[in-house]
Formats: sequence, structure tokens, C-alpha cells
Amino acid sequence: MRNMSFALTEQQVRDRIKTVTRRVGWEKLKAGDLIQPVRKCMGLKAGEKVEKIRNPIRIVGVHREPLSLMTEIIEYGLEECRKEGFGDHPYFRYPSEFVKFFCSTHRGVRPESIITRITFEYTNS
Repeated sequence: MRNMSFALTEQQVRDRIKTVTRRVGWEKLKAGDLIQPVRKCMGLKAGEKVEKIRNPIRIVGVHREPLSLMTEIIEYGLEECRKEGFGDHPYFRYPSEFVKFFCSTHRGVRPESIITRITFEYTNS
């Protein structure tokens, strides 16, 4: 089972309010795959270990789309911000702010970049 870092949205995963994540890469992921959500899995210092956030998640859907779709179709963007776990966030609940945040935390990503949108569900095991 592969690990997926949720360092930027750890609390949303712990609270089970995040059901969508956007990633650079991850094109080979498919519905039904189980993924282990972790705090951080790359850039660990000597002695650090991967820390699981919760039980595995099950992938429901995967497709590629431009990040800017969130700002081009405002209703879609608002709903996506909610699914990303930012429905009550003072800034990131707005598509334009979410897109700026995503670009600033993912090197080389611009609003027109094609990213992987992943829908998932929480498991009990």
C-alpha cells in the first residue's frame, strides 16, 4: 500500500471532512486502490518515521483537469474547496485563494497546470 502525505490538510483528514485531494502526478492511481494517509513521507530527517494519520482511504475516482477549472466555474470551485476540507476556512474556501495556495505549495504549478483530482472515502479498517 502506498503512502500519501496530507501534511497541509492533516486535520481535515483526521476530522474526515476532506473527500477530494489534488496532486501533481499520481496518474496511475485507480478506483479501488487503498492508500495510507500519513503526515509526511518524503524529506524525513535521520531517525524520523512515517506517521500514519488514520486508517487507509479507498480511492473512488481519479481524473486530470486544469487547476484553473476551480476559478472558471465558480460553483464548482466553491464545492471543491468544501470537498478539499476548506468549507469554513477564512481564505481557502474561496477558489481563487485555494488555487493561489496550491500553486505556492507545489513547485512549478501554475493555475493552468493539469493536475490529478482524486476522490476518496474513509475506511474503518
